Amino acid sequence: MTVLSRSRFLALAFSGLALLSVGTGAQAQTPAPAADKPLKVGVSAGPYGDVLREAARLSEKEGLKAEIIEFTDWNQPNAALQAGDIDLNNFQNRPYLANQIKTRNYQIAALDESLLVPAGIYSKTFTSAADIPAGSKIAIPNDPTNGGRALLLFQKAGLIKLKPGTGLYASVLDVAENPKKLQIVEIDAAQLPRSLDDVAAAFVSSNYAYLAGLDLNKALVAETSVEEAKPYFTLVFAAREDRKDDPRIAKFIAIYRSQPVKDFTLAKFKGSILPAW
Repeated sequence: MTVLSRSRFLALAFSGLALLSVGTGAQAQTPAPAADKPLKVGVSAGPYGDVLREAARLSEKEGLKAEIIEFTDWNQPNAALQAGDIDLNNFQNRPYLANQIKTRNYQIAALDESLLVPAGIYSKTFTSAADIPAGSKIAIPNDPTNGGRALLLFQKAGLIKLKPGTGLYASVLDVAENPKKLQIVEIDAAQLPRSLDDVAAAFVSSNYAYLAGLDLNKALVAETSVEEAKPYFTLVFAAREDRKDDPRIAKFIAIYRSQPVKDFTLAKFKGSILPAW
């Protein structure tokens, strides 16, 4: 096993236990779990887990047990995957994963697509983005890719303009025009629905909007063009590079991407979260 420095260890928690995670700079060769042990699939807390649990219910009928493990921190599912504490995760889009691989040196591969998760700009006070007064606070996620995605949507709303060519990876430093002098507040994505009590408007992706009872159809501005925004809000399965061809992982993903799970997703979320297959 590769020897790692103490400073590169981090604590993870799932299933009520504190597990020791390997560092991000190297990858131990962890053997695949025995066939009689459940496949461990990580996911961020919220509706994505509902779809995974339906897939797990169906996969058990085909002889493959799967345990769905929810994390409350977006950094944990990839750290746990890199450590070998879970076998697979499904919570992120390709740009988010690419950024994590670049900044943390993870040996993780993107696999098949799972869900389309559009986002919107919501407000408890205003019914139009144009009505937001000068000097107001607006909230965006504090992670790089979703923060850029949020700024693009605020630009679509006509509230700001970004420097040309910044695209998805735009930051608040790339705001070229802010005529209303809006204060842009960066907040953890899971807290954005709660921030609506304190800000004029906030960007909220559909997984958190669904949990908070927010209707995408009532957003001030929404990501409405699937083809245009698909790279930004399509989730993918991810596995470690040394496990990406594991037949158990392939079997679970195939069951997930089946017609029964598609029907379940469409019926449960009524268009706010969509199957990507």
